[in-house]
Amino acid sequence: MRVLHRDPKTGEIKMRVENPDDLWHLHNLLLPGDLVRASTTRREEVKSDKVRPERGEKVRVTLTIRVEGVEFQAFSDRLRITGVIVEGPQDLGRHHTLNLGVEDVLSIIKTWRVHELHRIDEAVAAAQKPLVAFLALDDEEALIAQLRQYGVRELASIRAPGHGKMFPSGDARSVFLEDILNSLRTTEIGEALVVVGPGFTREAFVEFLKARDPVLAAKVHMHGTAHAGMQGIQEALKAGVGAKVFGESRVGYETALVEKLLEALATDRPNAYGPAEVQEAADAGAIETLLVSDAVVRNPGIEDVMRTVESARGTVVLVSRHHEAGQKLEALGGVAALLRFAIK
Repeated sequence: MRVLHRDPKTGEIKMRVENPDDLWHLHNLLLPGDLVRASTTRREEVKSDKVRPERGEKVRVTLTIRVEGVEFQAFSDRLRITGVIVEGPQDLGRHHTLNLGVEDVLSIIKTWRVHELHRIDEAVAAAQKPLVAFLALDDEEALIAQLRQYGVRELASIRAPGHGKMFPSGDARSVFLEDILNSLRTTEIGEALVVVGPGFTREAFVEFLKARDPVLAAKVHMHGTAHAGMQGIQEALKAGVGAKVFGESRVGYETALVEKLLEALATDRPNAYGPAEVQEAADAGAIETLLVSDAVVRNPGIEDVMRTVESARGTVVLVSRHHEAGQKLEALGGVAALLRFAIK
């Protein structure tokens, strides 16, 4: 994300979307009642004496809408912002949907909270971090994925031609490795390729890659895991592979905090989870770190809890539901906290 302009007096921040992760950040920044201004298309008004009005052509206009709903579409890298037009050349008071993608420019006008400004700074800094891909494989299947700030995005799955624990022939294994390489060559790998999985197949592929594509092989970092597939990638993230390879990622940061919460639950250290318990801890000024799932951030009362925690110098962290740790937090009610002191 690139910030183009800030106006502290009006609360306007103008920004450019530079990658799909920025759309996820914006999804978490926007709340009902916020104002968003952007260039969009809308059918122009056609004045006619006919009983049935004619449909005008679509024209590009700049509109400001008051937000009613926000939808992040990870599968298509789009952000849909729905609301009522409050400023523009036509159709004031009518509904409109802004459909934003990479390279689009928008302005957000709102009363900014501390954690929201931190999120913008984080998105700006994250734009400089390298893109990283994962390859998780065993002798039956390989999974290619990208580590995004909102989670792990699956890109391709390749099945081995053989079945069972051993390949029926050397030719079948070569075909499998060749298929993996062909998929990798059509994928945006970025600065590093983290190869994970159990045992022999992982090592065999890396040796195959060194012989066939030395440039791509130079980007490889290997890490042994007990499982392949998405489970193997999550296992590697828990082990801190992300931080070792490319610095702290957003997913790694969120995963570490959720694991710290689960450890506090298991060892009976000060914690709270669920809306009622967290509200009680916030009112007591006991919350050091508040974890909020992006699945519940717009629920009634959550915004007040976040504001209470910030006013007591606590840290508020929004956690994506698009990775394993976020799903664990969602199972705990979507909101939990690490406490400075016990409240019971």
